[in-house]
Amino acid sequence: MLIDAPQQRLFLALLPPPDLQEQVTAIKQQFAEQFASRAALRSPPHITLVPPFEWPTAQLAALTGSLEAFAKEQAPVAVELCGFGAFPPRVIYIHVEPSPELQQLQAKAQRHMSLLLKQEEATAPARPFVPHMTVAFRDLQPAQFRAAWPQFKARLFQGSFLASALTLLLHDGKRWQVFAEFSLSASEGLRQETTAYSTQ
Repeated sequence: MLIDAPQQRLFLALLPPPDLQEQVTAIKQQFAEQFASRAALRSPPHITLVPPFEWPTAQLAALTGSLEAFAKEQAPVAVELCGFGAFPPRVIYIHVEPSPELQQLQAKAQRHMSLLLKQEEATAPARPFVPHMTVAFRDLQPAQFRAAWPQFKARLFQGSFLASALTLLLHDGKRWQVFAEFSLSASEGLRQETTAYSTQ
């Protein structure tokens, strides 16, 4: 659902299939219950390709049309999940194996959005792309991080999927919602949704 504002906040990501989403959400729930970190539950499990940006509400159709055309020119990408990683002192994530295909897709998506936003400096982000699927961040306090990380750094987690769509997520003021999906190298194009992900 759009917020009543001249600008919307969105980001572009790859989402795993429902079975993997359930597994990752269960880990997020564990962090909420054991380590008082609930922020990651405010979005579906995802791999961020283009971080949050502002876009005029009146021009959303132009954005989705451009992303649909962009996605049709990209191939699906195989994604491998393996174990856990961290950005101390607040972030713990499921490690995503980097691949040339994934790196190229992210670079192209970042470049595309930078041109749309007319922000050339965004084509060379200060931080290199480290593909990951966050399970705890922001409200994970340093003390809780120190308690959680020894449990997760050696914990096994494996999964794989073929990412066949780009997902545009929109913030409704409380949580991130799936706003639209764009098939990679597929003719059906845009599928819009309004599925909200609660923080229960």
